[in-house]
Amino acid sequence: MTAGGPAREPWPLDPLRPLTGLRVVELGNYIAAPTAGRLLADFGAEVIKVERPHTGDELRTWRLYGGDTSLLYRTINRNKRSVEVDLSTEEGRDTILTLLRTTDALIENFRPGTLDRWGLTAEVLAGANPELVVARVSAFGQTGPMAERPGFAAVAEGFGGMRDLVGDPDRPPARVGVSIGDSIAGLYAAFGVVMSLLDRERRRHVAAAPVTPVQRHVDVALHEAVFSMMESLIPDYSAYQVLRRRTGGRMEGIAPSNAYECADDSSVVIAGNGDSIFVRLMRTIGRDDLAEDAGLAGNAGRWTRRDELDEAIEAWTRTRPRDEVLRRLEEASVPAGPIYRAADIVDDEQYRARKMVQELPVEIDGRVRAVAFPGVVPLLGDTSLPVAHLGPDLGADNDWLRERLEEES
Repeated sequence: MTAGGPAREPWPLDPLRPLTGLRVVELGNYIAAPTAGRLLADFGAEVIKVERPHTGDELRTWRLYGGDTSLLYRTINRNKRSVEVDLSTEEGRDTILTLLRTTDALIENFRPGTLDRWGLTAEVLAGANPELVVARVSAFGQTGPMAERPGFAAVAEGFGGMRDLVGDPDRPPARVGVSIGDSIAGLYAAFGVVMSLLDRERRRHVAAAPVTPVQRHVDVALHEAVFSMMESLIPDYSAYQVLRRRTGGRMEGIAPSNAYECADDSSVVIAGNGDSIFVRLMRTIGRDDLAEDAGLAGNAGRWTRRDELDEAIEAWTRTRPRDEVLRRLEEASVPAGPIYRAADIVDDEQYRARKMVQELPVEIDGRVRAVAFPGVVPLLGDTSLPVAHLGPDLGADNDWLRERLEEES
């Protein structure tokens, strides 16, 4: 039973979908908060995505190559329900508050203060459900001098220190080809929800008072999520005044480790930066002289001569097709792998073996087609859990919502 609301059925036990029985309301657009909702939905939570009437989440039209709903939306909002509610109206506010009485967690990614202006303050949320877990995702967090500023992942990746390290040193900073800042923030929000729910269950077990939405919420700032991934960027600067620089396909201070072109218009990543691995790599490419060079026995020396090493390695890879390069390196126990494009991924036996690429029906231009989508991570068994359904049409569950509200009011 959720405090503040009517009784619900006991949670069913499902070893592969351990969040079955949880109800989550998602008030989120774009990628960050919906990613958190997707992660929870993948593992059994009933995630109710609340969208603005008529237009819905703007992600529905991002990378839209046909129809009225992008495959980006279908991917990030899989396994969820979609209902249309105008949160700026009193009716919409009352609808959400009724729903929250039997909800375990609320995820939102509006600019700080937006829900308050709509009358959905922390105090009001606590009145509807004192045990409600609230996760808030925003550009700069709920506090501090920048809290009310808008911002997307592109801004957060720059502010968090990541963008400065992506690309080649002789060019302006580049960007990872996906909204990585949003995705990292979504992971943290989902972790915060599960962590808070665990705390809630422990408190129930010892009959302790619940932590209300007034007392605590999960506060995920996009730039802080990015910043948390920056490893020793700040300690290295603080202790040694080291300012990391862009290194292209390399990783600062580690060599040889880079991307190398092959003879068949493909590329591979080779990580020969371990001391013994380096020796095996050099012998494989026919450079015994480098394998025996005492100045290259340690990583510091190899980093100093990284250009020389990369030239030697690519002189070898450029004369061979990718499959031969990888076969030879595997025989020598040198870590290496292909740089895949989408076509490579959908045909790869490792992805297929773990059902990490799943085909689901999608109506495209009036015809239903089987389309490949990414599977569920992490695995809780031998293969990826099956995706129950893709991101729904706008308002697909409006009737369901009306029935539930009648039952639960």
